[in-house]
Amino acid sequence: MGLQLLGVLSVCAWTAVTITLAFLLIKAIFGLRVSREEEIAGLDIMEHGLASGYADFMPVTSLLTSVEAVPTVAVETPKVSVDDAVPVVVRSDKAPASDVKMTKVSILCKQSSFEVLKTAMEEIGVTGMTVSQVLGCGMQKGRPEYYRGVAVEMNLLPKVQVDIVVCKIPVRTVIDTAKKVLYSGHIGDGKIFVYDVENVIKVRTGEEGYDALQDVE
Repeated sequence: MGLQLLGVLSVCAWTAVTITLAFLLIKAIFGLRVSREEEIAGLDIMEHGLASGYADFMPVTSLLTSVEAVPTVAVETPKVSVDDAVPVVVRSDKAPASDVKMTKVSILCKQSSFEVLKTAMEEIGVTGMTVSQVLGCGMQKGRPEYYRGVAVEMNLLPKVQVDIVVCKIPVRTVIDTAKKVLYSGHIGDGKIFVYDVENVIKVRTGEEGYDALQDVE
């Protein structure tokens, strides 16, 4: 019994030492993990050149111009007068200012960076945004893409566009925050566009300008 137990322990020890040495050798030569940048971007992009490792979820840019528009069905909703509309709840006791400067900040970023950007905007007080899935490329014309080992022309890459209109929060704060959370130092970090907004109209109440941005829906 003692010899059998010794034999089992010897085999376990030999296996553990052999596996440890083998993995240490592999780690020294090839590495056991990919880089941090590859983990963040995803191996579908970094290793295979694909936006998605699943064929059914590949962004098909060629279909965007050929797919016929799907007809929409109009739904009739009862209309109410402005006086009977949902009352406006003003966030601040300050008097409305019609001459307050309003600015639209449009941020283009990678899909993988959207959640961290959204969280950062909420932390600085941004309470509303419009998010769109878009396709585009910069001066680099999009990097080459490969599908099942075959090079595919993929100049338009999937991006996320975040549109924010601000009047209370300093525009510089929004820009600096977006730059901080989106920066990686690699091509494709994104771009930020800043526009002057002439006016904003709330359809439900008819309010315009500064007032149209201050209530709670």
